[in-house]
Amino acid sequence: MRGMSSSSCYEQEVPMKYVLTAAQMQQCDANTMGKFKMPSAVLMERAALAAVGVIEERFPVPGARVLLACGTGNNGGDGLAMARLLFLKGYSVRILFPGNEEKCSAEAERQLSIVREYGIPVVKQYPEGTFDVIVDALFGIGLCREIGGVYRQMIERMNGADAWKLAVDIASGISADNGAVMGIAFRADRTATFGFAKIGQLLPPGAAYTGELRLEDIGIDCYSLCGFQPEVRMPETSDLSLLPPRQDDSNKGTYGKVLIFAGSYNMAGAAAFSAKAAYRAGAGLVKVATDASNRTIIQNLVPEAVLATWDERTDTDRFAEEQIAWADAVIIGPGIGRSRRAQELVMSVLERAKVPCLVDADGLNILAENMDWIDTGRGNLVLTPHPGEMARLCKMSVAEIKKDLLAVAEAFSSRYNVVVALKDARTVTAAPCGRAYINTTGNHGMATGGSGDVLSGVIGALLARAVPAEDAAALGVMIHGMAGNAAAGTVGKTSMTASDIIDGLCAVLR
Repeated sequence: MRGMSSSSCYEQEVPMKYVLTAAQMQQCDANTMGKFKMPSAVLMERAALAAVGVIEERFPVPGARVLLACGTGNNGGDGLAMARLLFLKGYSVRILFPGNEEKCSAEAERQLSIVREYGIPVVKQYPEGTFDVIVDALFGIGLCREIGGVYRQMIERMNGADAWKLAVDIASGISADNGAVMGIAFRADRTATFGFAKIGQLLPPGAAYTGELRLEDIGIDCYSLCGFQPEVRMPETSDLSLLPPRQDDSNKGTYGKVLIFAGSYNMAGAAAFSAKAAYRAGAGLVKVATDASNRTIIQNLVPEAVLATWDERTDTDRFAEEQIAWADAVIIGPGIGRSRRAQELVMSVLERAKVPCLVDADGLNILAENMDWIDTGRGNLVLTPHPGEMARLCKMSVAEIKKDLLAVAEAFSSRYNVVVALKDARTVTAAPCGRAYINTTGNHGMATGGSGDVLSGVIGALLARAVPAEDAAALGVMIHGMAGNAAAGTVGKTSMTASDIIDGLCAVLR
């Protein structure tokens, strides 16, 4: 099992929703039935009722044609119970049951005998005809092998059918632990999952097969953890309450000073995006330290920013030391290039800065060649790589990075005692203490130049406001994604720019 701590979530309120592995969820099931004496049949009936409610919401008028593909385990039992409930509500129901009945779990066997007593059709082969709804209840979270043979053919038929598709608990073929596709997977429009979200439902490629994820209450909750706190979590909008409130009796110094080392010769865009985002995210003061050639551009693009510049005569170490003395948080990397000056700045910042620091973009590429610059004892360093940058940091291929984003981020964070926000379609943030966060906000419109610079500014502002590095990274990523969603509502995803994401911050933080 992925690490769990020993404090109880029903003894103290725990922010952010837990996200579980298959083993952790199976333990929750066992605890609910063992410690709390909840009968398995009751849990199955509640799961079936919840999933039927999802279908009723989409097809409120009885009569819709529903095909339920059911396996021999308890996931199949959920599907069989759904078939009975839908049948009694007047839906046209057919059950596809390809498995060996002798291998049924006790609950699946009981549910199969019930539907037969009601006379609901049960077939072994994929039926001809069309259906309005296809329900996947073939395999649950315990699947640990690739799907082949008749089940593969069946899922291919289900995926190719012109019908609305619902997965029960998890889309068959998706690893609950990392989102991998095990040979083939059911591609759902919606997934009704029970108790807690599973890691594989949030990470790619599993997220694409999950569709819209609906978390349904069936009686498995934090009590079922019996004192354990899973270390993977999913930030939500309500978690913005963790941010320090603004006060009437305050001034610009109250909300922190962000120093941004960014931009190279005649390259000011990244610096401007990061600085604007830091202000929009609530920083009291933002200083841009950049090449002298960018002075006029920065003054025009971000007139609110304090400015410090270097030229060929500047002593890099002395310049960096003077600027760092001013700051509550430091960002280094956006657009600085990989010149000797840039390398000296990165080294100087990592050596001298005692305040929280964030390294991004070119700073990460420089760091990848000088990993000994990381002081593993500092504990307040945040790195924000995309998979390509992470590959260089880890000396791995991008394919290896993307195969298990969470595991890679966790291992790197633990090894170097840094907070890592590994940016992808589903950004994962890992902290040295073992906690990790999977972000579910944002959209593909944010795949645009400057978006990462905006994120660095947001996280930098939170760091300057004394938000702990772990929370600043996890919440900053969520806020950034929310801003992207707000921008999509205004300009659409195709036309979105980094400037639109900055504007979206206003809507989110209003």
